[in-house]
Amino acid sequence: MANIHEIARRAGVSVSTVSRVLNQHPYVSAEKRAAVQRAIDELDYTPNRNAVDLIRGRTRSIGVIIPYNNNPAFDRMLSGVLNKSVEEDYTVTVLPTRYDPEKELEYLTMLKTKLLDGIIITSRANDWSSIVPFAGHGHIVACEYTELEEIGCAYIDRYAATLEVFSFLKSMGHSDVAFTTARGETSISTRLTMQAYRDVFGEVPPCRCLDGCTTLKDGMDAARHFLEGKVRPTAVYANGDEVAAGIHQFVLSAGLRIPDDIAIIGQENQPIGQVLQLTTVDHQLFRAGEEALRLVTRGSREKVQIPYRIIYRSSSG
Repeated sequence: MANIHEIARRAGVSVSTVSRVLNQHPYVSAEKRAAVQRAIDELDYTPNRNAVDLIRGRTRSIGVIIPYNNNPAFDRMLSGVLNKSVEEDYTVTVLPTRYDPEKELEYLTMLKTKLLDGIIITSRANDWSSIVPFAGHGHIVACEYTELEEIGCAYIDRYAATLEVFSFLKSMGHSDVAFTTARGETSISTRLTMQAYRDVFGEVPPCRCLDGCTTLKDGMDAARHFLEGKVRPTAVYANGDEVAAGIHQFVLSAGLRIPDDIAIIGQENQPIGQVLQLTTVDHQLFRAGEEALRLVTRGSREKVQIPYRIIYRSSSG
């Protein structure tokens, strides 16, 4: 296989000139650049990208820490990252964790070893105190709000969105409202949802909050849980349209009417929600993923808020 010494001999230039051409250095004459390119073509030379990246001090590769794939919310955010990465000419490595804190730290170490230029954290298992030290080795962007100077973020004001949902339900006459979450109070989103509930309805009854919900089946199980109680809620706010669809299916199978007997609101404006005419909170996660990629490729520590929107349909009255 040819090397840069052979290219230099054939082109009649120095090795350093070949190196500058390979690294797209601007200060090379057009004549010498053409001679080097001719030699490269004749010798069918392919540069070692790892070596070139090492010289440049960057890989043009970004990692995305994601707890699960095949999850509508995280998949939507990842789609935004991938879409923007094509425009920015960056490769993306997906780093699934299942919320394993050790696995998460293992991925962050890839910044220290220069395998990645930066990492986007869609959701995390570790405290920021464990994550921040890695920001000295590469760019880190979060998909949640953080005041930390070392970390950029593209975030949604989930508290404001949830407060608006609960306030709307209260204005519609609902005082007994249930909700589902993906994780317990270890999740920031869950804590913000519970705070918004308290601010509108008061303390959260244990029977009105159910976590571990991510799928249509989980939604059906959640509806069963809520309906089999002594008093059924008059509205349910689900943490995803797929979960809301499961609730929708079970409620109808129980002979109840939507929204007359139970109002249902979902999240993320997914196709299944559009078909079932579910009111939904669109957190614009695709846009959040795009913005996170933009921030990390520029090494920006900006705090960029992504606007949410509530789409009102027949399921909420």
